[in-house]
Amino acid sequence: MSTYTATTPQDLETMLAEIGVASIDELFAALPEGVRLGRPLDLPAGLPEQDVYAHLRELAERNVSAEDELTFLGAGMYDHYVPALIDMLMSRSEFLTPYTPYQPEISQGGLQVMFEYQTAISELTALPVSNASVYEGPSAVASAAYLAKLANGRRKVVVSRGVHPHSRETLLTYAHGYGAEVVEVGLKDGVTDAEAWAAAIDDDTGAVIFQQPNFLGAVEDAAALAEAAKGSSAVVVGAYDPIPLGILRPPGECGVDVAVGEGQPLGNRLDFGGPSFGFFAATEAYLRRMPGRIAGETTDVDGRRGFVLTLQTREQHIRREKATSNICTAQALNALAGVVYLAWLGRRGLVELGELLLQRTHYARERLTALDGVEALHDQPVVREFALSLDADVRRVIERCQDHGVNPGYALGDDYPEHPGGLLVALTEQRSRADIDRLADVLGAAVAAERTTAQVTA
Repeated sequence: MSTYTATTPQDLETMLAEIGVASIDELFAALPEGVRLGRPLDLPAGLPEQDVYAHLRELAERNVSAEDELTFLGAGMYDHYVPALIDMLMSRSEFLTPYTPYQPEISQGGLQVMFEYQTAISELTALPVSNASVYEGPSAVASAAYLAKLANGRRKVVVSRGVHPHSRETLLTYAHGYGAEVVEVGLKDGVTDAEAWAAAIDDDTGAVIFQQPNFLGAVEDAAALAEAAKGSSAVVVGAYDPIPLGILRPPGECGVDVAVGEGQPLGNRLDFGGPSFGFFAATEAYLRRMPGRIAGETTDVDGRRGFVLTLQTREQHIRREKATSNICTAQALNALAGVVYLAWLGRRGLVELGELLLQRTHYARERLTALDGVEALHDQPVVREFALSLDADVRRVIERCQDHGVNPGYALGDDYPEHPGGLLVALTEQRSRADIDRLADVLGAAVAAERTTAQVTA
């Protein structure tokens, strides 16, 4: 068939005739009227390439990166140092260019990456089975709830309000699709209300979900939350920040059945919010209910070590009604960054990183709560993130800080209306003691200025 570029009505007629249709409308006859726009797209006229480049450069200059300001913004995505080793390995064509292994055994290197990644996640979580990753943290949480529904048939999900708001939103979306009821348990003194948690769990509960540390930065009693569900058939799901696992008890030692989480802190940058990957580990009882792929180790007919795609539960590979997931990309490239990062740190390095964050977070919490108009939102133990309560308009305070090149954290009010003055402050190893002192100076001045302004206008 000839190839045409339609530039005039005559060219369009020629192209339509070539493919055997009388009009553009005939091409889209199968689409219902209700989903058709019914008018031309409101697009500006085309521009020369150099003008497009200049326009995009102007748009890019409006953004502020973590390298342009001193940032204490976290809330699930963190400004950790990413070693050059990761960029070097991820940019190799063997890893960068493949999409998905439809003939996996040919790609032994790719399968080994999956296998080594799974091994690292299993060691990190103290759970025996890990898949080869999913999209990101929130969909991992939602997929864990669906796993529970497949495993026990129960359609009630009990979730702590301390779970990331995005994860709770994604969970609600998934649950609507398969008719599940989501029951949210509130927080008390910064952590999941233990009595309300236990009372919400009954014989109809398919899954219980908490986060460690929770969204307000507080360390939960994971073992107690898991134990409260052991008298039921519920699957215990813990959503974990992987970095604090260097110093916290791993989920496998706390009675957690499924551990999921956001993998961005493991060697993935803050590239405009993504991409990242979600990790997913479980006990062997849920091996065949897990979403995504699982790579396994074997030997060939000559006794040589090799790797196979042991399980692939996606709807593209098997009958749709038998699939446990419709996720069609394993995020293997981002998971590669995760396993390289963990190998770069090593067992001891991960512990040292956690201890460093613990010390700096303690210093920052003490330093900031000593300011006038600033107090701790809760007094629970924290690792790398903590919540404050400001006696001032939080968004205006943030704007004042940003005017001085400091992003002080995340405003909690939209997600937690009960904390209109809430500010979530995050630490990474890139924030020094001097940086924390600068945050204290800028935040203190911003709160004072905003309180003065409020008094004048009152």
